[in-house]
This record gives sequence, C-alpha cells and structure tokens, in this order.
Amino acid sequence: MLNQNKYTFSIILLFLALILSGLFNISLGSVNIPISEVISSLLGLEVEKDTWKYIITNYRLPKAITAVITGSGLAVSGLLMQTLFRNPLAGPYVLGLSSGASLGVAIVFMGASLFGASFAVVLLSKWSLVIASSIGSLFVLFAVILASIRLRDTMAILIIGLMFASLTAAIVSVLAYFSPASQLQQYVFWSYGSLGDLSWEEVGILGIFWFLGILISIGSIKNLNSLLLGEQYARSLGTNIRKNRMAIIIATSLLAGSITAFAGPIAFVGLAVPHLIRQIIPSANHLTLVPAVIFGGAILMLLCDIIAQLPGSDYSLPINAITSLIGAPVVIWLLVRKRKFNF
Repeated sequence: MLNQNKYTFSIILLFLALILSGLFNISLGSVNIPISEVISSLLGLEVEKDTWKYIITNYRLPKAITAVITGSGLAVSGLLMQTLFRNPLAGPYVLGLSSGASLGVAIVFMGASLFGASFAVVLLSKWSLVIASSIGSLFVLFAVILASIRLRDTMAILIIGLMFASLTAAIVSVLAYFSPASQLQQYVFWSYGSLGDLSWEEVGILGIFWFLGILISIGSIKNLNSLLLGEQYARSLGTNIRKNRMAIIIATSLLAGSITAFAGPIAFVGLAVPHLIRQIIPSANHLTLVPAVIFGGAILMLLCDIIAQLPGSDYSLPINAITSLIGAPVVIWLLVRKRKFNF
C-alpha cells in the first residue's frame, strides 16, 4: 500500500511537471511571451498583445500538443516493444516502421524529379508525404503481422523487423544516390523531424491515431504484466500469446507509424524514456508504468523542443538531433550505471 501511494505521488508530480513544461514550451521561442499571458490566452482571457495570442493559437499551441502526442506515443511504443521482446534496447522503430516510412517518402521525392513541375508540386505536398510515409509503414506492418501469425518465436519477429529495416534502408540509399541534389536536400530535412509544421487539422488526425494506440495499450496492460515472466508463464495463465502479440504490434504501429508520418522519424525518445521512468518508479506493473511513461515522454519531448527552438534566437535546431544528443547519453549512462535491467 505504501509503495502504491508512492507511485501515485510520483505520477502526480510527473503530471505537474508536464503542465509546467507545456507552459514554458509555449512561452519560449524567437519571441518570448510571459507565462501569465500564455495562461490568459489558454483560458480565453484578454491578452496584452494580439500578436501574442495569434502566435500562441496558430503556432505554439499546436506545436506543443504535437510534442505531447509524439513524446508520449513513442515512449509507450518503446515500453511495449521492450516488454514484448524482453529486450532493454528495443524501441518503437524496432519493427522497421520508421524505415518503411522513410522508403515511402524517398520514393515520393525520387518520383517528383521524374515528372514535370506541376506534378512535383502535388507530389511534394504535405499530405502526399504523409500518405507515402503511412503506406511505407503499413507495408512493413503487414509483413510483420504475417510473420507473427506464422511464427511462434517472438525473437524471430524481432530479427525479421530488423532485416526489413536494413532492406528498406538499402533501397533508400540507392534512391538517394540517383536523386537530384534539391530532392535529396528535402528528404534530409524531412529526416530531421519537425513538430512545428502541423496544422490544427493534422494535429487532430494524429490525435485520433494516438488515442487508438493508447487505448489498445491500456487494454493490454494485464497481458503485458503476464509477459514479464516469459511466454510459457503467460500461456499457463491462459493468455493467448499470438492475439496479445498482435495487439501490441498494432498499438505500436498506430503510434510510431502515425507519428513518423506526420512529424518524421524521431530517435531515442521511445528507447530512453521507459528506462528513465523505471529509475523514478521502480515498478514492473504496467498499470503504473504506462501512465508514467505517457507523462515522461511528453515532458522529454517538450523540453527537447524548447532546446531546439533556441529561445530568443531566430534560428532553430532539428528536433531529431536534440533527442539523439539527450537520448544517447542517457541510455549509455543507464547501461554503465545499472548493467542489469528489470522487466
């Protein structure tokens, strides 16, 4: 009972940290807006400057919501993959979804160079890239699902996912080699990831995929706990391993696939956050871990976005670079410090 109260208190603190991170994320940027004015704008009250309200409503609020969705979605995906494969280095993109999305986008950029200018404008539109990325992720997803139906060994599915990632990465390299410099540059910019390019409509669509993925994840909590002691033990409890595995793969695909489609590939958040949360909340119970990871992932992404925006400057850094700069040392530190991970 004492531990449960401690875990509940930790989750409440994470929630409060999320609120503060969100306020600072909206407040800081090339134009710094007082937090009091941010709160007034969010509550629908009068704001000192109309330009501040416009910036908050049309740029910073959708970007902050995208950061919350992206961070929490990737963190939950990472937790699901680490539990399913019982591998501390498994992440949301271990199934090859990111590589599939990259292949879809690379094909679009390559195709744009083969057609006239009018076709290129259509092919390189935001929605074309989202659709191409989604199709690439779905292609890999269906291949992994077919493998999961035929195979009993979970590690074999992990290896197949990694092989798909290598295969699609090789095809992307070939396409990049033959692409003109302008298209190659656009592809590289997409690969940096971006939280600030989404309209309210796109944020809403991404939110639907996020909600479905989180819903399936929450519904799988009991089965995730049963997998902690191995598949044999889970079977002895009456768990349908294949059905459970399918639900976890679909949840991960909804989260990681949609996030990659709208925001680009974002590294290390899904890998690092579950380990960080386990340091704060040393529990193996996913009923505690899932909400904690949701808050932790959102906080980390909001903080990374603040750093990427270089507050007070007209410049910004790629979000993918910031998450890698923070995530990689965290994982190294955890490996050196603990050596052994609890699942």
